[in-house]
Amino acid sequence: MPPTAKTPETAPAAPATRAPKKPRAKKTPATAPASAPALDTAISDLRTGAIAWSHLTLDQRSRLLERVRATVGAVAEEWADVAATSKGLTPGHPLRGEEWLSGPYATITALDAYRRSLGKLAQGAGPLDGVRTSAAPGGRLRAHAFPLDPLDGLLLSGYSGEVWFEPGVTDAEARRSAGLAQLHPTTPGGVGLVLGAGNVASIPVLDVFYELLAHNRTALLKVNPTQDALVPVFERALAPLIEPGFVRITTGDGAVGAYLTQHPGIDHVHITGAAPTFDAIVWGVGDDAVERRRTGTPQLRTPITAELGGVSPIIVLPGEWTEADLRFHAEHVTTMRLYNSGHNCIAGQVVILSSEWPQRDAFLRELERAYDAAPRRPVWYPKSGEKLADAAAAYPSARWGADGTRAIVELEQGDDATALETTEYFAPVLGVVELPGNGQLFLDAAVAYSNDRLAGTLGANLLIDPVTEDALGGGFERAIAALRYGAISINSWTAFAFLTPNLTWGGFPGGTREDVQSGIGIVHNALLLSGVERSITRGPFRPFPRNVPTVLRSRSLSKGSVLPKPPWFVTSRTGAAVSEGLTRFRIDGNWAKLVATFTQAFRA
Repeated sequence: MPPTAKTPETAPAAPATRAPKKPRAKKTPATAPASAPALDTAISDLRTGAIAWSHLTLDQRSRLLERVRATVGAVAEEWADVAATSKGLTPGHPLRGEEWLSGPYATITALDAYRRSLGKLAQGAGPLDGVRTSAAPGGRLRAHAFPLDPLDGLLLSGYSGEVWFEPGVTDAEARRSAGLAQLHPTTPGGVGLVLGAGNVASIPVLDVFYELLAHNRTALLKVNPTQDALVPVFERALAPLIEPGFVRITTGDGAVGAYLTQHPGIDHVHITGAAPTFDAIVWGVGDDAVERRRTGTPQLRTPITAELGGVSPIIVLPGEWTEADLRFHAEHVTTMRLYNSGHNCIAGQVVILSSEWPQRDAFLRELERAYDAAPRRPVWYPKSGEKLADAAAAYPSARWGADGTRAIVELEQGDDATALETTEYFAPVLGVVELPGNGQLFLDAAVAYSNDRLAGTLGANLLIDPVTEDALGGGFERAIAALRYGAISINSWTAFAFLTPNLTWGGFPGGTREDVQSGIGIVHNALLLSGVERSITRGPFRPFPRNVPTVLRSRSLSKGSVLPKPPWFVTSRTGAAVSEGLTRFRIDGNWAKLVATFTQAFRA
């Protein structure tokens, strides 16, 4: 069944800060887990903690986050090691650097960004003070949210990020509302339940931060069983928040999650996961769920937000590419699919090519080569084997590699694309589809295809050379505005939006309980902005040194990366060492060691 077309609805407004509700008379379900008494105690502690949090000044909150930064730094090596080992990446594996970037690096940079926002608010300013804004297509405002300091500009030169507001939001409104719950720090928001993701180690921790800072809610983190090995690390990393009763961490199966979502002491639920899990929480399962949907009476009455996945497009704009361009972006696409073995909600899944591009065949040859050559690793996420089997059954002509653990599905005219378009495989399955046209005609067709045929609204990627982008002019930006996705990356990957704390993360506005698409609401958002529609990232089409002519023409170092290959590329020979080195620099600021890290980066 084709996915529901993504309609450009207005995003739900940020929930108003409110006092925690008075717990209802508690009725323990007959199916309550054995851990129910401990869970009840944790929630009671958090309700007390919510009051204590409301008594902290903004400066005290900032200093508390500084303590968390220190504890995260202290456990960073163990965090990365445990996460990598739990995914079957043995010591010395070239992809272990992924766990440095998507774990402690993402957490440290988020803490720094939140502290900057709190610092501005404490001084009577706003998070957007000093941040440049400009007009975006369709009556929109954009905030140029990355880079905001010279360090970011150095470490990630050539990359930029923007937050686009909903149409009609003015600059004055955006600046006045920036701060969310921290504009009213003395109003407690109650207790939030965070149902943590099972695939990326920083997601549960970042979601906890957002509960505290965007909503003044203390947080009960229920860890996904795939991350149970990280619980001792999380407990030490978050100790400054656990000790005063602002955070509690628990484990358990689906019965524990079900008990908590129905608990009268929970004011809000946030889940990172998949749409079927969201539906089971909101509507239940079986015949009862069907009846609840029919009557519009969900079993979950508590407010809920969600970050869910989807089928992410990779739109490749036809142009005149060099052999090096073809090779670089074939490795880029391979990274979008194989990072974390494809177990990412924004892993690129469908490559959209022009059937009229003269270099189509050359690009596909490079893509197949890069896909085959990427380091082998386990396909570790639960039920991934079933997803691979489903892909094999739907597409018997798929090209398989790595001992049958990764596939490329090249669809030909007349092939049924439904499974590829509507199934988030969450595993190493990469599809290739073709559309006619060149230039604006092709781009507009690719945007319409992505909006109307692909399930989900979380992230979209576009690859375009500078000459083609210049030729399209304003038509390119208008096409970006027409894409209904919460994160859009141009010559970068939407994972960059995830890793950049001043950007927002979540599905495109319009998801509802009845049709959740890629979720409801946003997270990360360290500038604490309201009225947000999406985030945009931009990267260099060519890496160093091939980007030097572009830098010279623009007379701006910001137009080109200093890196010959980003460390997150799965084909980077030194990615593990560089990712670790960048994380350690974020922790300790040791410039001498950073020089050694950059030396490794030039050997990528």
